[in-house]
Amino acid sequence: MSGQKYKFLAIGVGLLMGFMWVVLTQGPLAPVKITVEKIQVGNLSNTVFGIGTLKARHSYNLAPTMTSRVKTVLVDQGDSVVAGQILAEMDPVDLDDKLAGSQRVVEKTANAIQAAEAQVSEAQSRLKTLSATFTRYEELRVGGFVSQEMLDAKLHEKNAATSAMSTASANLAVSHDEHSRAQADARGIGKARAQTRLLSPINGVVAARLVEPGSTLVGGQLALQVIDPTSLWVETRIAQQQAGLVRVGQVAEIVLRSQPHAPVTGKVARIDMVSDAVTEERIVNVSLKDASASIGEYAEVTLKLPEMNGTRSIPSAAVKRVDKQNGVWVLQDGRVAFKPVKLGLSTMEGRTQILDGLSDGDEVIVYSQQALREGLNVKVVSALVKG
Repeated sequence: MSGQKYKFLAIGVGLLMGFMWVVLTQGPLAPVKITVEKIQVGNLSNTVFGIGTLKARHSYNLAPTMTSRVKTVLVDQGDSVVAGQILAEMDPVDLDDKLAGSQRVVEKTANAIQAAEAQVSEAQSRLKTLSATFTRYEELRVGGFVSQEMLDAKLHEKNAATSAMSTASANLAVSHDEHSRAQADARGIGKARAQTRLLSPINGVVAARLVEPGSTLVGGQLALQVIDPTSLWVETRIAQQQAGLVRVGQVAEIVLRSQPHAPVTGKVARIDMVSDAVTEERIVNVSLKDASASIGEYAEVTLKLPEMNGTRSIPSAAVKRVDKQNGVWVLQDGRVAFKPVKLGLSTMEGRTQILDGLSDGDEVIVYSQQALREGLNVKVVSALVKG
């Protein structure tokens, strides 16, 4: 009987020890498994990634300047056009009649100018003749050959000719003014008539046709869009912390949504001076050669920057933010401690540059089974196995 008691006691002690082993190694009292890595020093490849929209650098929206009805549309999407080509025409209503009437007024005022010039020429001739006659009569009066009354009569004729000359000159000036005003009216009506025609401003391609004959457009409403197909670029949004590394002329790889397996090469063409304060992004325009893609299509852009030599880096997964500070959890004497660090750039390969805060011998915790805290008991493993 006593033997069985000892047997049961031994079994109980074994179970208790097994339970304690499970609690201490696998249960809540077990150390938290972590993976660590030391700082690596070497070349750090640097790339910048952004998502953008394919646009035409040179794009022109064509619209009437006043409310009008579409008379004809002569092109469709995809048509090639040349500069000055008529693409669509609005109904001119009565502009043709007004233009013809204004041109007749111009002709009438031109004739009035000719008549006024003839009157001036006649008045000049008459004034010249009467002035010479008056001078001769003055000489005769000095010699006593004519009376004062005859001299006064010639003076009156001369003064009348001078007044006639002034009147003729004034009529000529009025005729010129009337002619100028008529020409201005004709030009204005001519411009209004010309604006009923939508002309292509460049040699390009019709990207959009938004109207049909018979539809009515208000002033400024888009009718056609013409683009230069040789000036395509991707309007790319780059995070502000990375945008400072981008320079005009850098090579880029562009993956269009419609061609995910056929990346094309591009080049940084322009960097906008103004950033978006809300999204904390900056627009970088990346040009590309002709591509069979649609305007407005999304694209992924990767900019390859020069490698950074002799750079200290750690896995980006190790970087944490605690109490509004960027830092990493490190392993010190088997315990966990948080160290604030000064970070540099982060690469698409998952590494982050360390500028200050860590020594080369520090063991940085990359992954852990659970959230870390100061003084936590941990156990280093080569890799964490997903449960």
